[in-house]
Amino acid sequence: MKGKRFIGLILLIVNFQLSISQTLVYLEQADGLSFDEERIADAQIVRGNVIFRHEEALMYCDSAYFYEESNSLDAFGHVRFVQGDTLQGFGDKLFYNGNTKLARMRRHVRLIHGKENENPTILTTDSLNYDRAAGVAYYFSGGQVTDTLNTLTSIRGRYWPDTKQAVFSKEVELVNPKFILTSDTLLYNTDTKIADIVSPTLIVYEEETDIRTSRGWYNTNNEQSMLLDRSVVHHMNGRTMTGDTIYYDKLVGFGQVIGSMAMTDSTQKATLYGEYGQMWEENSRGYATDSALMVDWSDPAHYAYIHADTLFTEELYYTDSARMDSTYRRVRAHYGVRVYRDDMQMSCDSMVYLDSDSTMHLYTDPICWSENQQIAADSIIAYIVNGTVEHAVGSGNALCVMQDSTEFFNQMSGKEVTAYLVNGEVKIVDTDGNALTVFYPREDGGGYVGMNTTASSFIRMYVENQKIHHMRFTKETTGVLYPMDQIPDGSNRLALFFWAEEVRPTGPEDVFRKVKNSGIKKEELEIKD
Repeated sequence: MKGKRFIGLILLIVNFQLSISQTLVYLEQADGLSFDEERIADAQIVRGNVIFRHEEALMYCDSAYFYEESNSLDAFGHVRFVQGDTLQGFGDKLFYNGNTKLARMRRHVRLIHGKENENPTILTTDSLNYDRAAGVAYYFSGGQVTDTLNTLTSIRGRYWPDTKQAVFSKEVELVNPKFILTSDTLLYNTDTKIADIVSPTLIVYEEETDIRTSRGWYNTNNEQSMLLDRSVVHHMNGRTMTGDTIYYDKLVGFGQVIGSMAMTDSTQKATLYGEYGQMWEENSRGYATDSALMVDWSDPAHYAYIHADTLFTEELYYTDSARMDSTYRRVRAHYGVRVYRDDMQMSCDSMVYLDSDSTMHLYTDPICWSENQQIAADSIIAYIVNGTVEHAVGSGNALCVMQDSTEFFNQMSGKEVTAYLVNGEVKIVDTDGNALTVFYPREDGGGYVGMNTTASSFIRMYVENQKIHHMRFTKETTGVLYPMDQIPDGSNRLALFFWAEEVRPTGPEDVFRKVKNSGIKKEELEIKD
């Protein structure tokens, strides 16, 4: 019995608190008032210039049913709902409950937030509910929100006038003078003009740029954005930027990528990878660092993988008599450069590629390998035709080594070494300036004749099936042929000789292996004498 009394006391307290929180709806004005006991027994029927007041809200209409007992009303004709001096609602019908503070407006509804002379936000729909207690207006059968910059449409939407925050869901479209954004769910602030992206979203700049993302934010006012979860920025000129996190300034044309970056140029057929990178749309400049890698797929048969501590790529402009207003691509690689193609590998400290003349310049301890041949020099220039190295020139302390067997190495050194390739295979090697050779001629049956050493101003070596076929010398050439059992100690190696097989990249992943080219010495390498 005591328990029932306690519950009854609680109910009385709750009812008392509700009665305090609930305020009455007042009929402020009407031209006429009547009753219809048979049709609407509990309603006052009011007509003509009708005005209701509830707290700070005013409601205008042509006619209404006023339910004084339930503290509610149904309003019809030229309905206007006014709250304060910044929120107005218009429609054909209004159903308002003073106890719940819920206003339901129907047919040709417009909700205007802000002063009319200050470019207010306008919400248009056919059915709108405004919960005054929660401070939120929402629609559920299609609506549109327009502010000073954007127009947003969706099937469902919520708008909080106090914070100017909106949530749109289902078939969302944001139309900006410069782009169109489509999504399933979008958060948007009509004051900051920032769209918070929480679902798969597409932003399209017509005939210019597409942005695909599923999480982040986009400031529609200044076109700056933070894009997360493997977002993609694609330009119609064929350039695409992908990354875990992308900071993108469309107005400036700048992108910064953090985490698993990929910048692809489908025109140049190359992709730049790294854990961090930046991109400028002007001159198509970009760079990558932290596991930086460039993959050149211009030759479908021979992909090129280029790794360095930092990789730069850009388009440069020049004018000359032959190429008026031309552009060319420059790629720069700095520190620890390693290159792998299945037909050629390279290693050096820095590299520059220019597609104006299709040349690749290697600096500081450069080494190139092709099949069983190795070329090294102070600097090397590789000339590329149709995506394949046609010839390579090593200048200064130049050395060419051909591994004839696990024991013997054919060698050429001089001021300059030029190797000519066909389909990735070395066919001719020219050595110019103080040319020296150590090579092992063979008998027709394949056995070694001996070891030949020569000195000349110029030597040309012809190669077939990765073996020396024959050699040509100038008239001033001097040389000695030693039988295999009479080779003097130490004479089987030129002064510049080294064989750096352990430095050579063996595959695409091996370009990331840390090696040291600089200061390679013969005694540091495992070479059989």
